[in-house]
Amino acid sequence: MDKKLWLTYLMLALATATWGSAFIAGKYAVQSFEPATVAFLRFFGAALLLFPVMWILDKNKIKPTLKDYGLFAVLGLTGIAIYNICFFLASKHAPVIKSSLFIASNPVLIVLLSGLFLKEKITKNNVVGMITALIGVAFIITEGDFVALIQLGFEPIDLVLLGAVISWALYSVIGKVVLKKYSSIVSTTYAVAFGTLFLFPFAIAETSWQDVQLATVDAWIAIAHMSVFVTVVSFIMYYNGIKEIGAARASIFINVMPLSAVMMATLILGEAFTWAHGVGAAFVLTGVYIGTNTRKWRWTGKKAVKGVVS
Repeated sequence: MDKKLWLTYLMLALATATWGSAFIAGKYAVQSFEPATVAFLRFFGAALLLFPVMWILDKNKIKPTLKDYGLFAVLGLTGIAIYNICFFLASKHAPVIKSSLFIASNPVLIVLLSGLFLKEKITKNNVVGMITALIGVAFIITEGDFVALIQLGFEPIDLVLLGAVISWALYSVIGKVVLKKYSSIVSTTYAVAFGTLFLFPFAIAETSWQDVQLATVDAWIAIAHMSVFVTVVSFIMYYNGIKEIGAARASIFINVMPLSAVMMATLILGEAFTWAHGVGAAFVLTGVYIGTNTRKWRWTGKKAVKGVVS
């Protein structure tokens, strides 16, 4: 393997591991601000950086139509506003380990929604992967006690996490439509801009000037980290990786995100990693791998070989 490929793999792993750090940073940020305010501050800072980056990197300079702006607005509503309100609510009220492993099931739902709305083919791999990932999510939610789920039902925070998963999946599916015309940097920049506008009224309503003055240094550092490194720098590294090795191979590195979040939550926040988390994580990651894999095993009589799913 040449040095350039190793560097690409390293950048992809670093980018997705940095996404995992958002779960930890969110824990610190919500100690000083309410969830919608944290999301607004994160993406306001990111927008200030993304627009100059877009103007430099975007070579096509396509002028968006009114319909395009509508799609960008939907992206901002689902993937930036709703997702991040749910994300930071979970940061405030749920353990990082639970949140990160729950959200790790996202890629399989994206595949299924792509099949429903974009008419992309849903394979046996997709269905098996979805079921496997859902078993893992159930393990994480119930701490391995499925009877408790039947007796008590979902906790409110579990519904918030479900909202995060659904909103991100919708963002990803709509994003596939937008990416047919615009580059990833353009799509993301406009989505962030619209998402920031949608978050602004919530931030104004729930935050006072006194909250800003009393916010801890840790909270401001956490927000800056999410704006600069999680949103902008990691984005550039990840999409450079897609450019070098393709989206399919690069997407495998997304599985680093929940693993890095779990490790940091255990080491930094002192959260307990239980046997149910381990079993659930194994099911989720296996389900994601099966569900997003475009190849399947077939038996030739002598040995198992991989074949492309038809």
